[in-house]
Amino acid sequence: MTTSTADKGLEGVVALTSSVSSIVDGVLTYRGYDIDDLAENTTFEEVVYLLLNDDLPNQAQLDELKQQLDQERALPAEFLAQIKHFPKTALPMEALRTAVSMLSMFDAEANDITPESNRRKAIRMIAQFPTIIAALHRNRIGKEAVAPKAGMSTAASFLHMMHNTDPDPVAVEALDKALILHADHELNASTFAARQTVSTLSDMYSAMTSAIGALKGPLHGGANEQVIRTLQRIETPENVAPFLEQALAGKERIMGFGHRVYKDGDPRAKHLKKMSQELGKMTGETKWYVMSDMLENAMVEKKGLKPNVDFYSASVYFVLGIPVDLYTPIFALSRVSGWAAHVLEQFGNNRLIRPRADYTGPISRHSKPISER
Repeated sequence: MTTSTADKGLEGVVALTSSVSSIVDGVLTYRGYDIDDLAENTTFEEVVYLLLNDDLPNQAQLDELKQQLDQERALPAEFLAQIKHFPKTALPMEALRTAVSMLSMFDAEANDITPESNRRKAIRMIAQFPTIIAALHRNRIGKEAVAPKAGMSTAASFLHMMHNTDPDPVAVEALDKALILHADHELNASTFAARQTVSTLSDMYSAMTSAIGALKGPLHGGANEQVIRTLQRIETPENVAPFLEQALAGKERIMGFGHRVYKDGDPRAKHLKKMSQELGKMTGETKWYVMSDMLENAMVEKKGLKPNVDFYSASVYFVLGIPVDLYTPIFALSRVSGWAAHVLEQFGNNRLIRPRADYTGPISRHSKPISER
């Protein structure tokens, strides 16, 4: 029997070292760059380069990355044929998890874990996740997948493949900023799952499948879906106060508020709040922002809880016309860049991740013959 004390949820436990991202005194950075700086001054593709290469790109490096992403976005025809057989009732995160696992069988490099191969697969998966998600969605609504168009950003390409039309520049800007804000977040549950998987010297596709499985949970990536469903239940701004009073009286958890690693609010939330307000004005659908703002103020007043990244991303995606059950897959569309960076880092300095458990069961038991039990 061990004598150590278990930390529930590994809270406060430092499991490894990393140079990918950090959260110190409530400030989130990628490779040392403050998330506020990145959200205001870079694109998602620049952030992808940063996560994979330690620093922001110059123009030539960025152009090369964009070309690589363009070349890798398309999916094998046989793969596209197979995902057409997925049940129409499958949850998008179930479909994504299965699709990414299946995609490994169409990649000749899937089980090659050399650094060069892993970097190529990292770019490939960052490029292909938007194509997969858009194709899965179009399949389930009975429409053909839309082929990626060269020269588009990740955000623009995804919206184009979803709706089969050139997207509005404001919508592209909003989604691009959301992708930047979701790209990485230190050693969160899905990132840890990915790193633990490859610590066994498994392959990158297995790591991404593990990460998607972890992200699927409502306490991680699924929270933004719950936020918009809450706003839909509220319906109108006039209902915010009575809804919250009843919910708190019933000890109902209000998703999108609080975060284990932030004591004074999630620094990403303010960027999405601003975008939610701007999109609401642009489309004339202001009530989602208004309700969100009212709910935020009431939660701060009554519970001292501030919104996290999930809270305002919900209204942003809703106004962009994205189906609610695709919110978490879009989280994965962005976070695959962070997962890939962490997987490459794990491979670069690997040790099998094998923690211990504090055993709390009975001890000193002895078996009897089955006839005497």
